Amino acid sequence: MTVKILISIGTRPEAIKMAPLVHALRGEKWVHLRVLATAQHRHLLDQGLDFFDISADIDLDAMTEDQDLAGLTGRMLAAVHGVLGSEQPDLVLAQGDTTTVMATALACHYQKIPFGHVEAGLRTGNRYQPFPEEINRSLVGRLAEYHFAPTEGAANNLRDEGVPEDRVFMTGNTVIDALLWTLPRVDRACFEPTDGRRLILVTAHRRESHGAAFEGICRALLRLAERGDLEILYPVHLNPNIDSVARARLSSHPQVHLTEPLNYADFVAAMQASHLILTDSGGVQEEAPTLDRPVLVLRRRTERPEGVAAGCARLVGTDADAICRHVAELCDEPEAYRQMTGHENPYGDGRAAPRIVEILRERLAT
Repeated sequence: MTVKILISIGTRPEAIKMAPLVHALRGEKWVHLRVLATAQHRHLLDQGLDFFDISADIDLDAMTEDQDLAGLTGRMLAAVHGVLGSEQPDLVLAQGDTTTVMATALACHYQKIPFGHVEAGLRTGNRYQPFPEEINRSLVGRLAEYHFAPTEGAANNLRDEGVPEDRVFMTGNTVIDALLWTLPRVDRACFEPTDGRRLILVTAHRRESHGAAFEGICRALLRLAERGDLEILYPVHLNPNIDSVARARLSSHPQVHLTEPLNYADFVAAMQASHLILTDSGGVQEEAPTLDRPVLVLRRRTERPEGVAAGCARLVGTDADAICRHVAELCDEPEAYRQMTGHENPYGDGRAAPRIVEILRERLAT
């Protein structure tokens, strides 16, 4: 019996996190696999697909200039609905919390096609943090047939919301599979400062950080650059609400290096070369513990509390004083730094994709 599985991917983080599952399913004789690229973020998606040697069988090329959420959602829902009608898959899989995932899950519901959610169950409890991702995940939690939770906490969130026990599977996060595959293929030396400074890696792009919150992040980075013993690397997101402000505020300081978004291999190398990481990214919170790098989370809430509980991440928000205080502690107090390192990664062991394949084999291939 051949099972037709369609994987929907819209952004680079989705490509990275779904790559191990794509390759694992391609090795299964009972699976006929097709990959759908919605191209919610065109350039960055292509980077991720190319690095992991994934070709899209169907490409919607849905991105438009200055797209808003309502327009994107409407286009995506209609386009995916059409693909499902022509492909008629037995199962659709998608990962994460983007418009692609929510629209794909809803389109599946309309056609009564089972949907599997990879990285299911993450919650902050605040519908606007992160925005719109918290509600996207909650909606998908109501629509999915299979929920592949990365942690026991995420699995418990789903159980608390009434998802039947036999639909919840704790698998770990596939991003750790992707990271461990990537590590032997990168060279951290190209990002290590040569003058004795320590590298601070920064990512900041979330919608809830636009405006005053992002201005606070920029003020903190300028103050940290003035220390003299730090070098700041900031691959700037292409969103104009971030890119234009970052370049206006930060580009003139010699110790702040603004770059285009790095490809995944280079970004992993930069994480390895860093002393610590400032980020509002969910994926970085998951990856950094494997690399033993402390993470200061530039948000007030996180849907990934396991890192904070384990001691390898801290929620510091976007206030400049708070950011600078925490960075100074980790740079100037060796014991404080030591306490945030040496922890087992709570998000996975690099075997998430094989676990998901085994679950699907047991449910679908017999």
